[in-house]
Amino acid sequence: MLDEAVKVLHEITEKGFQAYIIGGFVRDYLLGLESNDIDITTNATPKQLQEIFQEDVIMTTEYGSITIMKKNIRYEITTFRKEIKYQNHRKPIEIEYVDDLYTDLKRRDFTINSICMDENKEIYDFLNGKKDLKKKEINTIGNAKEKFEEDCLRILRAIRFATILDFSLSEEIKEAISETKYLLRDLSYYRKKEELDKIFASSYVQKGIALLLEFGLDKELELDKLKDIKNTDSLISVWSILNVTDIYPFTNSEKELIKSINNVLPLNNLDPMTLYHYGLYVNSIAGAIKGIDKKQITETYNNLCIHSRDDIDIEIKDIVNITKEEPGKYISDLYNIIEEAILYHKLNNNCEDICNYIRQNYKKIGC
Repeated sequence: MLDEAVKVLHEITEKGFQAYIIGGFVRDYLLGLESNDIDITTNATPKQLQEIFQEDVIMTTEYGSITIMKKNIRYEITTFRKEIKYQNHRKPIEIEYVDDLYTDLKRRDFTINSICMDENKEIYDFLNGKKDLKKKEINTIGNAKEKFEEDCLRILRAIRFATILDFSLSEEIKEAISETKYLLRDLSYYRKKEELDKIFASSYVQKGIALLLEFGLDKELELDKLKDIKNTDSLISVWSILNVTDIYPFTNSEKELIKSINNVLPLNNLDPMTLYHYGLYVNSIAGAIKGIDKKQITETYNNLCIHSRDDIDIEIKDIVNITKEEPGKYISDLYNIIEEAILYHKLNNNCEDICNYIRQNYKKIGC
């Protein structure tokens, strides 16, 4: 991926402009970690970049950036700039293009994200980012309180980087979070969830949760049940415990999944009927939250006699032939009873036995 990114830099520099890879990709490269999307900074304007990349451009923004896609690799390319004025402690609403890399670097958030690489893979570190990488410490570029007041999303980004990298926060950042955390109340739930997803999906999620609680961010983020999270087996399990689908943005499928997990949490996740109706995935997540061994749940599920109605060895026409009645709600009621009898080994799953069961019990059932 780096070699492909270097080619993109060369396409810009051969037109007479400066261009550098910056941010997370360089940081992770120096840490020996894999990275995906690549950020590039340049003194070429968006219009000039569009002329260079033409059909590769997939997006432009009003803040001096374009996004291109080459060989299935996504690059966000931003023009050197100063951000002069912010709105609502979040978005820069007034920017000025500059021709100086150092000026561009000073507007950024953290020192570890300010390290650059040129087309010869030479590293440029004007703001001591490598020093902080070595110390495993998160530091802002300039005054932390001012940085958070400019853009309060940086508060959650600080927590996120400390979490996923297993770094510490500088004392200045800790103090600034305590002084500015109230700003998070007005941050969009979409942006909050983006950062929280990355924290909750991290290998060091428990550290991230501990940091959020340490600074009282659970209150600012309306995560009242954050302190109740003990098991962090998966991202969806964390959100299921938090149960904030009425506040944070989730897809309909995510909402249904979280609802199912919460429905099954009070139930016995090794019970055949529970496993049959809610499935292996939902029961595994609920079981993990309660500390039940996933292997045990999987084995129990795999040993079920049936896993869906399609597995039952009888067809609707067979039932109609036995009852001598037109199809109706009673069919579903009969299936419910047959499922339970089979799952609890009171009835063999073969057509003859099921038909005899219906003949013997149909009137008693009261369908």
